[in-house]
Amino acid sequence: MADTPAGRGPAAELDERHPDLKPRRVKFDWENTPLHWIPEDPYATHIINVLHLLLPAGERWFVHVYKQVLPYIRDERLKAEVKGFMGQEGTHAVAHQNVLYHMKVQGLDPDPFVGQIEWLFEQLLGDTTMPPFARKKWLRERLAIIAAIEHFTAVLGKWIVDSRGLDAAGADPVMLDLLRWHGAEEVEHRSVAYDVFMHLDGSYARRTRTMIVTSMAFAWIWGRGAKFMVAADPNGLRPGRPPQMTEREFLGRFRAAARRDRLPTLASLAAEVPKYLRPSYHPSRHGSTQSALDYLATSPAAVYAAELAAARKDGVESAG
Repeated sequence: MADTPAGRGPAAELDERHPDLKPRRVKFDWENTPLHWIPEDPYATHIINVLHLLLPAGERWFVHVYKQVLPYIRDERLKAEVKGFMGQEGTHAVAHQNVLYHMKVQGLDPDPFVGQIEWLFEQLLGDTTMPPFARKKWLRERLAIIAAIEHFTAVLGKWIVDSRGLDAAGADPVMLDLLRWHGAEEVEHRSVAYDVFMHLDGSYARRTRTMIVTSMAFAWIWGRGAKFMVAADPNGLRPGRPPQMTEREFLGRFRAAARRDRLPTLASLAAEVPKYLRPSYHPSRHGSTQSALDYLATSPAAVYAAELAAARKDGVESAG
């Protein structure tokens, strides 16, 4: 039976918990993407742009932690899924890193904030944070943190794939494709981090603790990142006012963007915490792999990656 253009089989063959995960070697051309890629809405643009500040370091950290975990995984199917997850996350990190380079070309230097994020993942959440006798416990703690983060990335991924507010706003199509390609892959591999945590630990106390801490930290960092981006904007968005937004203004800007469907609502994000903490929770019950694959079948970047992979495969077979 023929595959879809994105390289996956039809809906009847899908397994929501165990999809076939492979990285898509996407490519984006940023030459015509403006700094304010949501027209006349620099605040919503920069609130979303915070993700570009967080993701390269965060996803490199995911891969680093999972390299340490692979030898402990006894389930061969799960091990294969982890390798697919690592390939996808590594590709995400590169794609978002290229957005940071583009920001610099446009006169916005993200390095001061990115340096703080890199310290967070490489030092605070690094291998040597705990003494040697506690390293295995620290590894399990980090697996729980990744599972909590991946819950939110899947939620954001589902939102960006399904939402049409950014289309109505005339958002830059290349940026939208990046966000939706990434979001679709987050939905596609949404079960992996949780399954790894449950396979190697599964402590409900640890799951609860790390979700509460992670959700609070994510909200705080997102606010700080948005304030930084607005203050660093070379166009001077706040003449006659302090360069950084207050906490109250950030929340107001976020809510205003959410009312126009340019961001998910704060209430919907907060509601994800108790969902994750239910004893019966599993990521495969939240979101639709088919919806993700439907987008990936039409995504310009994902289609290009599939065509390139097919051409390389044909070349290898011809050479053989």
